[in-house]
Amino acid sequence: MLILFLIIYLYASLSSASVDVLFNSFTSNQLIFTGDATIDSSTIKLTKNVNNFSLGRAFYPYPIIGSNNSTIPSFSTSFVFSILPQRKTTPEFGLAFVISTSAIPPGDLLAGQYFGILSTKHSVAPILVVEFDTGQNPELDDNNDNHVGIDLNSPISVVKHEAGFYDGDEFKPVKLSSGKNIQAWIEFDGKELGINVTIAPVGTSKPLKPLLSYYDGVIAKYVSPSMLVGFSAGKTIWNETQRILAWSLADKGAPRQINTSDLPIILPESSPSSSSSSSISSGLIVGIAIICVAALLFISLSGLYWFKLRKKRGDKSDEVEGWEIDYWPHRFSYEELARATNQFSDDEILGRGGSGKVFKGLIQANNIFIAVKSINRDSKQGLREFMSEISTIGRLQHKNVVPLRGWCKEGQEMLLVYDYMPNGSLYSWIFSNSKTLSWHRRLMILTDIAEGLNYLHHGWLQLVLHRDIKSSNILLDSDLCAKLGDFGLAKLYIHGQAPTPTRLVGTIGYMAPELVKAGPTMGSDIFSFGVVVLEVVCGRKPTEMHSEYALALVDWVRKLHRDGRLSEAPDLRIAREEYEVADMERVLELGLACCDDVPELRPDMKEVVTLLMNLKTKYTSELQGVDCSDFGDFSTISNLSVTSDYGPRT
Repeated sequence: MLILFLIIYLYASLSSASVDVLFNSFTSNQLIFTGDATIDSSTIKLTKNVNNFSLGRAFYPYPIIGSNNSTIPSFSTSFVFSILPQRKTTPEFGLAFVISTSAIPPGDLLAGQYFGILSTKHSVAPILVVEFDTGQNPELDDNNDNHVGIDLNSPISVVKHEAGFYDGDEFKPVKLSSGKNIQAWIEFDGKELGINVTIAPVGTSKPLKPLLSYYDGVIAKYVSPSMLVGFSAGKTIWNETQRILAWSLADKGAPRQINTSDLPIILPESSPSSSSSSSISSGLIVGIAIICVAALLFISLSGLYWFKLRKKRGDKSDEVEGWEIDYWPHRFSYEELARATNQFSDDEILGRGGSGKVFKGLIQANNIFIAVKSINRDSKQGLREFMSEISTIGRLQHKNVVPLRGWCKEGQEMLLVYDYMPNGSLYSWIFSNSKTLSWHRRLMILTDIAEGLNYLHHGWLQLVLHRDIKSSNILLDSDLCAKLGDFGLAKLYIHGQAPTPTRLVGTIGYMAPELVKAGPTMGSDIFSFGVVVLEVVCGRKPTEMHSEYALALVDWVRKLHRDGRLSEAPDLRIAREEYEVADMERVLELGLACCDDVPELRPDMKEVVTLLMNLKTKYTSELQGVDCSDFGDFSTISNLSVTSDYGPRT
C-alpha cells in the first residue's frame, strides 16, 4: 500500500495544470486516502468509530506547484467540516488541514495523538498544519479546548486563538465540537510567506477579518515548491466523528463558492454499549403505536393519490437506477427544467447537433442561467451518450471543462444541465462575419483548450479520451475563457491501460488517420486538437470543397510549410501588428506536429501546454508593457515533426 501511494504521488507531481476544484460531495476516487479515512454518505469520514486507536487522512491527489522550481506557490481554499464527540464527558481531538510534501504519515506516529499527522519526537519536514483543536493539552501550551492554531512541524502552535469569528469588531465564539457545520477559509501567500485562517458557522458570510494571520519568513522552511494539501485526524479509544462535507480549492484567485444549503447535518451515532430503558410506560407505547399507524395510513393514501395523478397525466418517471448512484450531479425534475426553458420553447434554442437540442434556461429561484441539452431518445445510442456524459463530466473538476450541474431522466426524456456559456462556441467566433478574435485572445483560448485536454489525459485519476475535440464543442464563458464540452463520446480508462478498439466515432476533418485500425488513443485526441489549432490561426474549416475534391486544412498548411510560405496561412482578420511572424509560424508548426500521421511523433499535451503557456505569457507581458527580451525564441516548437507529405485527401 505504501508503494502504491508513493507511485500515485510521484505521478501526480508531474502535473503542472492549474488547480480549481469544487467538491460539494465526495466519491472514493477523487482523493488519496490513508489510514481509516473513507467516504461515508458522500462526506469524508476521517476516523473509525471503534473502541481503538484510529487515524485517517484525505489528500487532493495532485500537488500545488509554483511557477518555477524555486517559487513557493500560493493557494486559497474553503471547506465545511463537522466535529461531534460521542460523549461530552470523554476527551476530544479535532482535525487538521495539512500542507505537506507527502500523504504518508510518519512510521512512529501514535494514531490518537496530534491529529494523526504530527509527532513530538520528529515530524517529516516540511509540513504546515492548521489545527481545529477540540481538546486541551497543557503540555502543548493549549489555552483552552476550543481553539484554532498554526503548527510548523510541531504540535505546539506558533500562533493560536479561541475558535470564533469577528462580526465587525465584535468577536463571536464558535464551538468546534458542537456537531454543527462550520466553514473555514485558508489563504496561503507563497510570495509573502503568510497564511490567513477564518471560520464561521455555515450560512454566515465570510468575515472580513481573519481569525488568525501569521506572516514570517520562517514558513519557507516548512513548505516547498510542490505541496500536497488535505485533511488529517486521529483519536484514541474514545470516539469522535470528524467529517469534511465539502471542499473548494484554487491556486489562482478565490476558491469557488460552496453550496452549503444542501449539506447534511451529522447526528450523534449510537453507542454500542447503550441499552433501551425498561421504564417506558405502557401509555407511551400505545401513543407511539397510534402515531405510527396514523403516519403509515397517511403515507399510503398520499402514495395512492400521487400514483393516480401521475397515471392520469401519463407521466412515467423512472426510479433511480443502479448506475446513477455513483455520480454526484444534482437530479432535476422535468417540471423544473420545463419551467426554466419556457416549456422548451423554440425561442430558447441555443443550438442543434447530432445528439439533440440545447436550450437556454433560467432557474428563477437562484436567478442562474443554465444550458439544457436534450438527448435524442430515438436510439439506444442516446442512452449511452447520456450515461457517458454523467459518468464522465459529472466527476471532472477543472476550470477548462464545462461543469455539469445536473441531469433529468423521466420516462423517455433525457436532459443534461450545464453552466450557461454566454459567448457560445469557438466555432461561432472563428467563422463569424460580425466578430473576430485578436491574436492574443486566440493564444489564450488555445492555451485553455490545451490545459483542459492535458487534465483529461494526465490530471485526473483516470484517463479520459474525449474523442470529439472540435471547435463547436469548445465553449466560451463571459470572459472568453475556453472550456471543453460535450462528453457524449468520451471513454474512461485506467492510466497505463491500453485503450480497447471501439466503433469509429468523431467528426470528419478532426479524426486521426489511425482511428480506423487502432481505435482511440491520447494521440487521436491530440490530432483533433492540432486541427483546432490550425482552425483558430487560419480561420478556415477542417475541410473545404475545391472544385472536384475536398481539401483538408491540415494538408493545405503542410503544403505552405513545405513551400516556405507558412506566413500566408494566418486569418487575414488578425491585425498584422498584433503578432510576430516567427511566433505565428511556430504555433502553426505546433498544430502540424499534433497532426503528424505517425501518432508516436505527436507531442504530449504536457509539452503543448508548456509551449503555449510560454508564448501566451510573452504576449500578455507585452500588452502590459513588460520587456519580453528574456522570453527566448521558443525554438523547441520548430523541433517538432512537421514533415508529412502533402496530398489532398478526398
